[in-house]
Amino acid sequence: MKTLVAGWFSFEQGHATAGDLLAAELACDWLENAGQSYDIAVDPPFTGGINWRLADPKNYSQIVFVCGPFLAKGTLETEFLTHFAGCRLIGLDLTMLESLDKSNPFDVLLERDSSIRVNPDITFISPRKLVPVVGVCLVEPYEQGLTDITNTAIRRLVASREVAVVDIDTRLDTNTTGLRTPAEVESLLARMDLVITTRLHGTVLSLKNGVPTISIDPEAGGAKIKRQMQKIGWSVMFTVDELTDEKLQKAFDYCLTQEARTKAKECCDRSQKMLEEVRNEFIRASVESGKPELELVRINSENLKYQSFRRIEVDPNYQIYSEKSYRRVVKDNVKQLLKSLVRFQ
Repeated sequence: MKTLVAGWFSFEQGHATAGDLLAAELACDWLENAGQSYDIAVDPPFTGGINWRLADPKNYSQIVFVCGPFLAKGTLETEFLTHFAGCRLIGLDLTMLESLDKSNPFDVLLERDSSIRVNPDITFISPRKLVPVVGVCLVEPYEQGLTDITNTAIRRLVASREVAVVDIDTRLDTNTTGLRTPAEVESLLARMDLVITTRLHGTVLSLKNGVPTISIDPEAGGAKIKRQMQKIGWSVMFTVDELTDEKLQKAFDYCLTQEARTKAKECCDRSQKMLEEVRNEFIRASVESGKPELELVRINSENLKYQSFRRIEVDPNYQIYSEKSYRRVVKDNVKQLLKSLVRFQ
């Protein structure tokens, strides 16, 4: 005789959660380890089991209802209990919504919590299976971008893998994923195992934090994403016109390796080193364009006509003075000039 394992995953409107399914898997493992055969009852969208409404109760020595809240007088519960009336019932990891002195339909109850006792939820000891967390960061449709092709290929890729997909939007004038600041966007990208993106800054902010990317330039022949990746040396980049499922699958596998994480960090370090000169050029340009040329003083004396025109030069190390500190520099230069004139006279 078999055991039938049921729960809220056995009802189409049962609102089954990840916890319900993990608890059911654990119960099945326990039965299997005890040498017991079993069936599992499921309703769509879940598969891999039977419809309990079509099951003959005589084929089962016991019925296990596992995980979640349970109210014996509830509509779904009543339908289930009526179908299996006369069978041995085991309640496992349930929250009993009525006091047990009023209602307890189970022959054996190992509750999660009831009016009598509380036990830890059994998913604390369920097998820990973690999958990659993959960020998907897509550019919005634009005239030059073949985004329909790239987005379809990306969705097809993630659908072929058991992964936790996190949609990430880098736009902040309007944001489809609830992010509000640059720090929130970068923090989310930094916590991914892998980012698949058609956005330049989806790539940059990921690599900056050592997260490998599958970077796809949505313009035929490539544009800014392709140029950027060639410059910094990140090789996991495709243009829309060279995309294939096979290439994306290989890239996906590679990006989950430690080698890819090391390469991502190297790209970041290389980029930061190259940008030192950009920073210096910017500072030089901004200083030159804003360098003041002021006549500090013009002094006329009865006995000596002396004219002096001096310019304040900005610190050669590009230290930029505030208006207040600049005035102090001017004042100090005037004082020095006056002292020189007194000694000269």
